[in-house]
Amino acid sequence: MYLQLFFVFFKIGLFGFGGGYAMLSLIQHEVVLQHEWITDAELANMLALSQVTPGPISINCATYIGYTVTQSVWGAATATFALVLPSLVIMLCVCYFFAAFKNNAYVMASLSLLRLAVVGLIAAAVLALLNADNFGNYRSVLVGVAAFVALWRWRVHPILLVVIAGLVGLLLF
Repeated sequence: MYLQLFFVFFKIGLFGFGGGYAMLSLIQHEVVLQHEWITDAELANMLALSQVTPGPISINCATYIGYTVTQSVWGAATATFALVLPSLVIMLCVCYFFAAFKNNAYVMASLSLLRLAVVGLIAAAVLALLNADNFGNYRSVLVGVAAFVALWRWRVHPILLVVIAGLVGLLLF
């Protein structure tokens, strides 16, 4: 199981361009759909927990899933290390070669296209989270819409929104 966990999260780390949110669709595909280690509802709960804990969401997800699958700290460490390893190796290579190629038109064009692909991956993650588990009733939808409006329109601090949403959740449910 540890080897399989390592390879799954290594693959996610290797192909998960754009950071944690862009990786969510890949994490969902691998962990929920392909390997069935957790359910969509568990993934949604894990994402909520990952939002309120310090650290990058993808690393929090890997740690949580690794622990859940193996019921051990070693599983959590294996998944987390496997997720981070490709980024570490790639960044060491990029840092070494970027200075020499930073003005190359082909490199700049490739980076421009990667940015667009990342926007698409983030949009896919948002769509994956739009399911009945997250929007089970009208009260949940109202809290979600209110948080979005407060953040987008009035620039309410995200930490304050998390605290308010938690308190409203306690009161409503």
